[in-house]
Amino acid sequence: MSVPALTSAGLICGYAVARATKHRYLGGVVAAGAGLGAVETCRRRTGTGRAATLGVTYAAALAGSHPLAKKLGAWPSVFAVTAGTAAVAQLLSRRPRR
Repeated sequence: MSVPALTSAGLICGYAVARATKHRYLGGVVAAGAGLGAVETCRRRTGTGRAATLGVTYAAALAGSHPLAKKLGAWPSVFAVTAGTAAVAQLLSRRPRR
């Protein structure tokens, strides 16, 4: 699976699980699992530095979606941070040219 797809699935499905089950920690487990998978995939392709940057970006998206939800609403906030994270993930996960 591609890195942008993993980050997108983690953010969207994590929120969906938390909302459906009314247990935020379950959504967190889903989001964390997909995030770790994305970071590991990125690390294998491009190295530790880019993978660490992706991990920080993903964590910031998770944290940033909460205050953003107060302004935009829950789902719009999730979709906004997902789009931004997917774009960054696409750039970071490209294999370096030789």
